[in-house]
Amino acid sequence: MENVDVEKSKVFIIVEIIEYVPNAVVIKTILKKTTGNVTAVSFDSGENLTEKISPFDTFIQIIEGRAEILIDGNSQTLETGQAIIIPAHSKNTIKANERFKMISTIIKSGYE
Repeated sequence: MENVDVEKSKVFIIVEIIEYVPNAVVIKTILKKTTGNVTAVSFDSGENLTEKISPFDTFIQIIEGRAEILIDGNSQTLETGQAIIIPAHSKNTIKANERFKMISTIIKSGYE
């Protein structure tokens, strides 16, 4: 399950490990374990993730730009440096009204 795109024990600049691709959402795995994962994601302007419901809490941190996060129909705008926790079992979607990059962290332990 160790399919990771970032080398361990090497310093990296988080905002530089993922690039924008026109008309796309790009996902790069930083750390992947059975108990959760950390991913870097870039969104081109106008792109979004389809609405979903996760059985786990998800920590979202914006590392560049501005994102719209909808949780159970309530919209929040997050800017660089801001973060939010999407509660488990909540309907959510992430929209790019302009391009942005984020880190997504899902912790699965504690939900057995």
